[in-house]
Amino acid sequence: MQILPYIVPIGLLLLSNIFMTFAWYGHLKFTNKPLMLVIIVSWGIAFFEYCLAVPANRLGHTVYSAAQLKTIQEVITLLIFSGFSILYLGEKLTVNHFVGFALIVSGAYFIFKGPL
Repeated sequence: MQILPYIVPIGLLLLSNIFMTFAWYGHLKFTNKPLMLVIIVSWGIAFFEYCLAVPANRLGHTVYSAAQLKTIQEVITLLIFSGFSILYLGEKLTVNHFVGFALIVSGAYFIFKGPL
């Protein structure tokens, strides 16, 4: 079994999610800028996200189901967003956040486990 087809999509999804997190939430530090400007900048950032996410899903679908790919993307989103929220936005995560994230990760377990 070659490991590369399993790893490359995850790496691309990681990178794409970094771009998308900045596209969706990066403007929150620039509330003094016109909304139309941050929308256009966000679209520009999102373009690069799509340039990574589309190949990630196309390549990933050769070894993962669509549900598994979506689950991988959601878990990555939680990880990237948590770091972004703390490091970029200066927000704190609470125990409630971690409990919620743990429940989502437990759901991911069942997606990959297969039929019960």
